Amino acid sequence: MSKLLEGRVAIVTGAGRGIGRAHALELAAHGAAVVVNDYGVSLAGEDTGETPAESVVAEIEAAGGRAVVNTADVADFAQAAAMVEQAVSAFGGLDVLVNNAGFVRDRMLVNTSEEEWDAVIRVHLKGHFAPLRHAGAYWRAESKAGRTRAARVINTSSGAGLQGSVGQATYSAAKAGIAGLTLVAAQEMGRYGVTVNAIAPVARTRMTEGAFDTSAMALPEDNSPIVAWLASVDAGDVTGRVIEIEGSTITVENGWSHGPSRDHGSRWPADQVGPALRELLAQAPSPEPVYGA
Repeated sequence: MSKLLEGRVAIVTGAGRGIGRAHALELAAHGAAVVVNDYGVSLAGEDTGETPAESVVAEIEAAGGRAVVNTADVADFAQAAAMVEQAVSAFGGLDVLVNNAGFVRDRMLVNTSEEEWDAVIRVHLKGHFAPLRHAGAYWRAESKAGRTRAARVINTSSGAGLQGSVGQATYSAAKAGIAGLTLVAAQEMGRYGVTVNAIAPVARTRMTEGAFDTSAMALPEDNSPIVAWLASVDAGDVTGRVIEIEGSTITVENGWSHGPSRDHGSRWPADQVGPALRELLAQAPSPEPVYGA
């Protein structure tokens, strides 16, 4: 296999199973040293006492690669900082952050508890923010010291966050937030040599098996070559993008953009809003259907 990532250092969160595991193995196969993060929780985010990151590290080392275990809770601000510090101390730096960790607690909106909402938003959205914030601070310091790195961030959104998914209001909100975070981070961090993109992967994993018919879905590892390229030095001209991956198909997502508009010239009278808005809606493309609709 080509050494696309030779000499680079990567963190992959949620890398003990599924898509994250596939990412870690792919990056290592291309020459990256990998911090394999996994907190070891159930599908619903409950502590299981397992350490799946250890088996992934063993696989990487058996193939001749370099990797270390990390069991941080990525949504814990201090633990996320320590994870970045571990990459630097173990391998001499950090070049790539793949934010992948997450779990689901699927419910129809009116059945969702406050605890379920808080848990899912925390692991996905704060679990992206905290590692990104600390990695970004490291890359800013490197840049100011004259050691700008060709740094790469690959976040994990979802079709649920881009088009919506019935029964997954909390998960969809978190994944939509990640897409927005990606756009802002790409603009703010570009001055330090950092690109920030997101993928929307489709794969048969323990997260999808309970929600959909997964028999025809792609495998987790089908997503990872795209992540490996986005993590490379060659990908320096691609940033602020969300890319959906489904088996052999990659799709560049088009996010919110300004559509048809009309200026009334003064404050809109309420009774004139309906006719005007309906005309604008008739000129705009229809949104894609929500999954499960």
